[in-house]
Amino acid sequence: MSIFNADDPKLGDAFSCDAIEHLIIPSSREIGNFAVRRALPTARRRMVGPFIFFDRMGPSIIESGSGLDVAPHPHIGLSTVTYLFDGQIRHRDSLGSEMVIRPGDVNLMTAGRGIVHSERSPEEDRTHPLELSGLQTWVALPEAHEEDAPSFSHTGDKELPRYSGDGIDLNLVIGRFGGLKSPVPMLSETIYADLHLSAGASFPFDPQWEERALYILEGAVEIAGDVFGPEQLLIFRPEDAISLKAGPQGVRVMIFGGDSMGSKRHTWWNFVSSSKERIEQAKEEWKTGRFDIVPGDEEDFVPLPE
Repeated sequence: MSIFNADDPKLGDAFSCDAIEHLIIPSSREIGNFAVRRALPTARRRMVGPFIFFDRMGPSIIESGSGLDVAPHPHIGLSTVTYLFDGQIRHRDSLGSEMVIRPGDVNLMTAGRGIVHSERSPEEDRTHPLELSGLQTWVALPEAHEEDAPSFSHTGDKELPRYSGDGIDLNLVIGRFGGLKSPVPMLSETIYADLHLSAGASFPFDPQWEERALYILEGAVEIAGDVFGPEQLLIFRPEDAISLKAGPQGVRVMIFGGDSMGSKRHTWWNFVSSSKERIEQAKEEWKTGRFDIVPGDEEDFVPLPE
């Protein structure tokens, strides 16, 4: 959903917790009645593990007769991970995939050498006010897989592994955690989990991964005596043991990360690559119509930005 021209996120106020490397206040942009907060990338921190893009979609109410309409647009060198809390989005892509993603499901679209997709509210949802809330992240591909054939995978809510106990409820979206492994196919080791903590419950976020972060969705979390509220991204220093403690109303966060990619990634619009030349090639291919079309959504497209 990078067609939303969100402003760069900003660093937050100073804080005393030494374990936190960056506190990021996501930029927010209203697109019609739809709010998008962009937490990554920032000028000072481009990636967390393989995660190169983090958008908080909503929560918003889209008025009756309208809907989300992201016209066909291209990607290279990344996987998009779409995870909803409320509402529905119909995904179509140039492979011929068509899928309505619902709350708790995971859509993984791996662009590789190139794919085109659209994201729209289903027609049947446009007859009434539509609540829409969720996340879309981009995961950069390892260099060896940047030019792989594109692919699409859908994983239903009931297929995701879960842990529940001691005030902790965790849904593992992608990657591995605490003996759990998500069935969503990934090309790099990572963690991406939806974590609920009941009031006063604690959760250890150990340095199993070189780079770790969390995004606060609801409630407040205490870390080493500091308290942080909703719609903030916390990026932790490597190797420090972290303990999260829920505030009096509980807390819901997304935890994510992985090892460093080991090489720089360049980003322009919807394109990610270790090569600037490859991005220039992709720009020319989209401009001259050499990407594939999206069956069922052939009439519309997002033009290359000027």
